[in-house]
Amino acid sequence: MAQFINRKDDIVTEAVDGLIRASDGKLARLDGFPHIRVVLRSDWDRSKVAIISGGGSGHEPAHAGFVGEGMLTAAVCGDVFASPSVDAVLAAILAVTGAAGCLLVVKNYTGDRLNFGLAAERAREQGLKVEMVIVGDDIALPDLPSPRGIAGTLFIHKIAGALSEDGADLPAISQAATKAIEKIKSIGLSLDTCTVPGSPKEERIPDGMAELGLGIHGEPGVEQIDFKGAAGAIEAMADKLGKGASDAPLVALLNNLGGVSSLEMGVLANDLARSTIGRRIRHMVGPAPMMTSLDMRGFSISLFTADDSELDWLSRPVALSAWPGVKAVGEPKTVALPDKLTPSAPAPSDDPELRAFLTGCCKAMIEAESDLNALDAKSGDGDTGSTLSHAAEALIGAMDRLPLADRTKLLRAIGLELGQTMGGSSGVLLAIFFAASGEAAEGGASMPDALKAGLARMQEIGGAKPGDRTMIDALTPALDALDQGLAEAAKAARKGADDTARMTRAGAGRAAYLGANHLKGHKDPGAEAVARLFEHMAKA
Repeated sequence: MAQFINRKDDIVTEAVDGLIRASDGKLARLDGFPHIRVVLRSDWDRSKVAIISGGGSGHEPAHAGFVGEGMLTAAVCGDVFASPSVDAVLAAILAVTGAAGCLLVVKNYTGDRLNFGLAAERAREQGLKVEMVIVGDDIALPDLPSPRGIAGTLFIHKIAGALSEDGADLPAISQAATKAIEKIKSIGLSLDTCTVPGSPKEERIPDGMAELGLGIHGEPGVEQIDFKGAAGAIEAMADKLGKGASDAPLVALLNNLGGVSSLEMGVLANDLARSTIGRRIRHMVGPAPMMTSLDMRGFSISLFTADDSELDWLSRPVALSAWPGVKAVGEPKTVALPDKLTPSAPAPSDDPELRAFLTGCCKAMIEAESDLNALDAKSGDGDTGSTLSHAAEALIGAMDRLPLADRTKLLRAIGLELGQTMGGSSGVLLAIFFAASGEAAEGGASMPDALKAGLARMQEIGGAKPGDRTMIDALTPALDALDQGLAEAAKAARKGADDTARMTRAGAGRAAYLGANHLKGHKDPGAEAVARLFEHMAKA
């Protein structure tokens, strides 16, 4: 898969420089590229305890994205998924550590423990006060004597950073971090593996499956489970996280592992709040990408039974865009709809013959769903058929509310229903068309003239005209021929729809952004829908 990189060997150094260039001068780096990659606060004066973390790259914004007042003093960046060297860690310690000392926050991986540990020993030999805490929050394997450190590490970055800003001494910060680590647990789940720059992607997760309990380096999870949607994924994780839990309130950190859309993360946040552990979650960090695994299509949940002091430290505001802050979790608030939002609907009435006719028209649109979607996929987003089908189904369901015996009021009522049930610009345009047609009919216009008035209003507001490759290209000739009967109107609509296949430029709609090679030979789906509707009416 193509990636936005230049040379694989330069990816980390270029990413670090990009972060620093966009930091408004708040960040700097040690002059040791490419072997020593340390990002540090440019305003640091060594008077307080320095907080240092780091590890392999590929987890952005961690770790360098959390360097700033109130969190990390410095971050040491290794190669992708590889621990930084002892010299790089030692360089960071020497650069930012003063008399107050420094705390190293290390995730529980062998390379990180060894390199950060040896660097700490060498710094102590030079007379510096250095302490190190190890984060092992992953509960994927509950019996594992040495669990991995994953996204729960961010809680420690925030707590240690807040205490440092308060002027706490090194033993107090180390003790608070150690206490917090014991109360944090995390687990991850993914639908796909990540893409390591310069390496072929591993395809190990079949369609319909999800991997539970995976780490942040692309390593396999503990098990593969059936994927049963967002709620099912959350419950599978909640089941693991909730074992042996007390009823203490929780802070949840909902972390995007890099490849999940913001829309999906919102669904996951909602499902987490409604899950079996949701009643205990009082505060949430995220949803946001914080400790990622490149482009992994997954997420992780970290839970922290924070006491009042720890919640205060977590809640301290910081001017770091990568830290989304701690927010209280509650039920969605609602505000009453404003009065007069929906115009008053006319009284319903029945006309069995017209009911059958309209129902048949709706069914014709429902039957055309797949064909129209396939056409729209050539020049749009592939949903024209579904949009019209859903609107037709809604209109069938609304028959008992329509004034079927009063055809002048019926047009306006259909427009009202479409405006409420039909999505996208098509729904708005057709709602305008029927509303304006109804207005003209109530003013005494004949049905053909009323429909033409609706078409004129739709063109006025929508901006499309004949030749723009839209539904107008079929609707205009059909209405012009309507005085000659439905059969002639259907022929005119069909010719208009077919003609759009020869149009190589669109003047409106999503197709206006496409080149001729995407349009030629493909009919406009809106025009095709109009043609099929008139053909059905002619037969009926």
